[in-house]
Amino acid sequence: MEPERTRSVDQRPPGAGGTALAGALAAIGAGAYVVDDKGCIIAVNARAEQLLARPAAELVGRDAHDLLHRDAHGQPMPTSRCSMRQAFHARNPAQAAGDWFSRGDDSLLPVSWLVTPYDIQGSETATLVVFHTDRQPADDRQHTGPVPRPQPLTELERLALLAETTTQLTSTLDVQEALRRLVGLVAPRLADWVIIDLITQGDEVWRNTVVHADGHTLKHHEELEGPMPPVPEQSPMPLSRALRGVASTVAGPETYQQTPDSGIAVEQRRLFEATGIRSAAIVPLRSARDVLGALTLGRADRTGDFTTADLPLIEDIARRAALAVDNARLYQRQRKVAETMQNHLLPRLPSLGGPQMIARYLPAPDASQVGGDWYDAFRLSDNATALTIGDVVGHDLEAAAGMAQVRNMLRAYAWSRQDPPSRIVERLDEAVTHITNVPMATMIFARLDTTGNGHWELCWTNAGHPPPLLITRNGLTHYLTDGHGILLGTGVRESRPDATLVLPPGSTLLLYTDGLIESAGHSLDEGLGRLRQHAAALAHRPLAAFTDHLLRRVRPEDNDDDVALLALRIPLEPTAR
Repeated sequence: MEPERTRSVDQRPPGAGGTALAGALAAIGAGAYVVDDKGCIIAVNARAEQLLARPAAELVGRDAHDLLHRDAHGQPMPTSRCSMRQAFHARNPAQAAGDWFSRGDDSLLPVSWLVTPYDIQGSETATLVVFHTDRQPADDRQHTGPVPRPQPLTELERLALLAETTTQLTSTLDVQEALRRLVGLVAPRLADWVIIDLITQGDEVWRNTVVHADGHTLKHHEELEGPMPPVPEQSPMPLSRALRGVASTVAGPETYQQTPDSGIAVEQRRLFEATGIRSAAIVPLRSARDVLGALTLGRADRTGDFTTADLPLIEDIARRAALAVDNARLYQRQRKVAETMQNHLLPRLPSLGGPQMIARYLPAPDASQVGGDWYDAFRLSDNATALTIGDVVGHDLEAAAGMAQVRNMLRAYAWSRQDPPSRIVERLDEAVTHITNVPMATMIFARLDTTGNGHWELCWTNAGHPPPLLITRNGLTHYLTDGHGILLGTGVRESRPDATLVLPPGSTLLLYTDGLIESAGHSLDEGLGRLRQHAAALAHRPLAAFTDHLLRRVRPEDNDDDVALLALRIPLEPTAR
């Protein structure tokens, strides 16, 4: 059978929202499409194309009501009589039977449908429409054989719940947020108690969540949460089997009334006694790689006990939850590795005996974006101080490793040779091209030293990096655009310029990476202007406050890059040598 396809007119780069949308529709066995806030179709699955006898190209971008909805005589359905349209505008879930959709061959398709609000990437509003028919179209019969039994409307609710589960859980990369959303999806819809046990990286079991749904109010019972005894290897008890990934089970209080065979059985008896659960479904949380824990849904107040017929739906939900938890753990692990690596590579700043110096590094929100930005400051063999800031092209661990190579080679060249900054960077550029895997990099390398009369002089060269910003104590600002040359790694060999400036007393020098000034939808000049404006306003602040407030004010909200910043404050009085 040909796999389901999902089509969308959304031309943005794929992200968590796009992945969730495609996965949700592909997982739905009935016809399904998503409309935007104007009622136009933005995505459709293959089953909907088949039922409607219309290719995606004829559906996507069209007003769903105008194109599809008809009365029993095949006439366009007035919007005033359309309950689907009313639910769409009110953004309320709704369902109905006995309606008609127009097919591509001008025939009418009797349908039952369910609509529910649908969030894409957390901010865009949309609506999911799931529909099925009691009549199988002729082209379906040619390819699939006998007409299947009609599915009841509750099957639509099941499919919609799975689609909603996929969308909500795959749109976050935070473990606790994914579990919070999981609880909200199943309680009180399926159960009035939700218990989540997770296996930690050290193979310990932790009762992460115990929540009771009183109507639509969810209450955490922290007294029942916490560490659990180890998983027994041979225990036949339901939770032990689920935590080993063996099987799903329906259980009740009587299951744990016998003599306990393990510490977990003791905790389960305590759980049933404390919650009053009379029926529970216990299923593994199992990803493609490992068993991550177990999900227990319990009923104490809700009528009806769980049966084995309920387990496939709960297992489907648990698989989606396990995938979300596994992805979130991998994300957090990668982020932790990247941040740890970066923090170990970023140095402690030397004492300058006059000027103050502060550095800040902010990682990107996305773990895959952590990597290439760095700063450095160190003493040179002639007692001057080297200042540098740079950015290796790329946003991942490879970029962070490349950054370490560039920084360490620069330190070696700068220490061993008392050459002007331009010559040091020329030698570094040759080495980067021949003995590293760094594609390209930008950087500023500067020497800071006192003059004969005790003032502080900066000599620098710029390899394709945003220009330093100088702020006087009176709030005048000036970008240091001299000394600018091409970035590292291009293979072009040319002489690099140096620039020299005696820094005014009380002034602040700011070196930064492009994550501070670049944002989507705004020009670089706008970013530089914003930085200049806020730096001037903060010129009177102590250096630490100046730096922290500047980062909060200037760093773009939609920033997806890391930021490094090095700030230097010159003393008001000349420094004695």
